[in-house]
Amino acid sequence: QVQLVESGGGLVQAGGSLRLSCAASGRTVSSYSMGWFRQATGKEREFVAAISRSGGTTYYTDSVKGRFTISRDSAKNTVYLRMNSLKPEDTGVYYCAALLYGTSTQANDYEYWGQGTQVTVSS
Repeated sequence: QVQLVESGGGLVQAGGSLRLSCAASGRTVSSYSMGWFRQATGKEREFVAAISRSGGTTYYTDSVKGRFTISRDSAKNTVYLRMNSLKPEDTGVYYCAALLYGTSTQANDYEYWGQGTQVTVSS
């Protein structure tokens, strides 16, 4: 079992930055691949970024490439999403998720989810 708790969301102006954190606990936390997803009001949940167990491989959706960076710190059992040059269309609830086998961009593949943290970007 893995427990995930997101933090770091908030209100920011367009062009600003936020760093989201996802603190993980439970057995074999280091063996899980991690992902970030987001869901805007009235929209389906979409993939944002993912990172492999070792941290050596990352994936991003096209709309955030060059602006967002996913990373993990095994010593702290934490995964991060650094978001720069934020746009109003980045607004939504951001969810952290964990996957035991493989690394995926598909929400349905993930086994564990946090409760989400709200990110609001004003114009």
